[in-house]
Amino acid sequence: MEANLKALTRDGRGKNEARRLRRDGRLPAVVYGGEKPEGISVSVDPDLLLEIFHSESGVNTLISLSVDDGKTSQVLVKDFQVDPVSNELLHVDFYRLAMDKAITVTVPVVLNGEPVGVKQQGGLVDFIQREVQVECMPAEIPENIEVDISDLMIGQGVRLHQVSSGVPWSPVSDPDSLLVHVIAPKVEEEETVDEAEEAEGAEGAEGAEPEAGKTDEGGGPSES
Repeated sequence: MEANLKALTRDGRGKNEARRLRRDGRLPAVVYGGEKPEGISVSVDPDLLLEIFHSESGVNTLISLSVDDGKTSQVLVKDFQVDPVSNELLHVDFYRLAMDKAITVTVPVVLNGEPVGVKQQGGLVDFIQREVQVECMPAEIPENIEVDISDLMIGQGVRLHQVSSGVPWSPVSDPDSLLVHVIAPKVEEEETVDEAEEAEGAEGAEGAEPEAGKTDEGGGPSES
């Protein structure tokens, strides 16, 4: 998926400048890559950027960014900051891409289907790895990695290398990493070993009778 976004250059940096921009309804940002290694200071519309974040591709959306209505370049969101209280976007970093060079991105894993091991065997789905890193060309960034788990029985799972065949990306994360598997439900023992031993001890105590004529330490019969 690709989106369009316009940016305006800004002269100043620092907290005061960032606060002023946010008061004016703009989001401070920096565009890295290209001729200036230190980046270009810009501002963008935060509402439009949030729409991109909420799209299917999220932060992996390829963005056609124009600065001051000039020539567009293809960028990805490299990093962003969010206020922990208000959840407001505070700052974003864009990275300008070379469309003929592969990049590494983090992609979410999505599960499809209900396993046989759950429906027929009463097992549980253990979703181990919810996102993985992959390498691909910028124009072929996957929205997600779909994993069909319909045929899984208890004790069976899916590893990354099993879903990376015939796709336009290659795994950067360990190809042998387990994404998901079906496990047997935890069965609570009806009686623990300690409880069983305690019960046996109680039964033995109830069945025992006091010995007749038992004496105390003085050798004579105990007085009633």
